[in-house]
Amino acid sequence: MTVYLLRRSAFLLVSFLIAMVAIFVLLRLLPGDPSNALLSATSTPEQIAAAQAQVGADRPVLEQFVTWFTQLASLDLGESFISALPVGPEIAARLAVTVPLTLLAFALALVISLVAGFVAATKSDRWYGILISGFSQLGVAVPVFWVGILLVSVFAVGLRWLPSSGFPRDDWADPADALRSLTLPVITVAIVMSASLTRYVRSATLDVIGSDYLRSARAQGSGYVEALWRHGLRNGAVPVISILGIELATTFLGAVVVESVFGLPGLGSMLLRAIEQHDYPNIQGVLFVSTLVVLIIGFAADIAQRLVDPRLRLSLSGNSRGGTR
Repeated sequence: MTVYLLRRSAFLLVSFLIAMVAIFVLLRLLPGDPSNALLSATSTPEQIAAAQAQVGADRPVLEQFVTWFTQLASLDLGESFISALPVGPEIAARLAVTVPLTLLAFALALVISLVAGFVAATKSDRWYGILISGFSQLGVAVPVFWVGILLVSVFAVGLRWLPSSGFPRDDWADPADALRSLTLPVITVAIVMSASLTRYVRSATLDVIGSDYLRSARAQGSGYVEALWRHGLRNGAVPVISILGIELATTFLGAVVVESVFGLPGLGSMLLRAIEQHDYPNIQGVLFVSTLVVLIIGFAADIAQRLVDPRLRLSLSGNSRGGTR
């Protein structure tokens, strides 16, 4: 397992380096010049040259990349072309909205999908089991922004129970007020995410129910619930864990849509504004943090699978022994 951790960590580092190169190159392939963020339509050639020198666009691309990568190594994300403020603190402030939104929605979706998926599998011959399966199929096809607009229409505009958009100016100084602002966005994301997760939980539970080891456990005197809990839980969790990692990463990256619907000052809205303004440091900073988070989530999900399933650890040790012969 230690060898696998080291190998997986090296793969994580290489993936991150490749992603950073891709981000830098793709941004430079976009139409326009980074200095355009500081210029107007009536700028003179002298002003254009000064703006290019200010943002470093007059230097060779390789030199620009080395400078940016050196800054990343020292955890310096640079300064915004527009506001001249450090990118790092701005991203940290935006993460104070995006991270709670992602984690709360993920936790709520996980609870809903575990219960709904288990019921849909064990009660597949009952009307409510069929109904849950039908809703999960429908939920996968529903766009997240449509769910958000529907919830705003009902609970914000109609009933006026919750705010329709925005976030407190003092951020988390009043946690209750902040959580109230995140309630509808969290429910929106959780509904869409739980529809997808419910299908996977149902499928994994059905595989466990039809397995030979579960029938053997019941034949030896174990009750249905006891056999499912002791012998089926770990086996059923293995395929679901990988899906949970993908869903968590997708939710984090997809926050831009939900934040736009609800007017939240999160990482997604920062990225959209930076793209509109051609603010390269902000774009690169947001993509850097997003890429790092996604890679870490994938790494954690992969390790969790091997901790839960001893067969994967045995296969790793078998491969290691086979490689030393």
